[in-house]
Amino acid sequence: MPTLLEVTFKAADDKRAEDIVVLNMEGVSLIADNFVICHANSERQVQAIAREIADKASEENYEVKRIEGMDSGRWVLVDLGDVVAHVFHKDERGFYNLERLWGDAPMIEVGDSSVQ
Repeated sequence: MPTLLEVTFKAADDKRAEDIVVLNMEGVSLIADNFVICHANSERQVQAIAREIADKASEENYEVKRIEGMDSGRWVLVDLGDVVAHVFHKDERGFYNLERLWGDAPMIEVGDSSVQ
């Protein structure tokens, strides 16, 4: 069975999310073990990516704790417990810049064996 992080990353990638970044939040935040941050160029694509993440997690029997921001499609947060996915509209991603905000968190490279 794939890990929750693998399921989340693949779901975002399958829906053509752009610039997918994975932050290891262990020891940095109590919110989650990993953040998956990505963006799309339209509200509809942001919503489609977030929906795909939630659907694929459910299919693999992972609990979707909550989803916020679907109505506007500008920043959708998919809370999966150990993994939180932040799906941004391109403009909002640059404005909020979570990668800088959580600069203490090491990035996990996509090529690592932990995420494929």
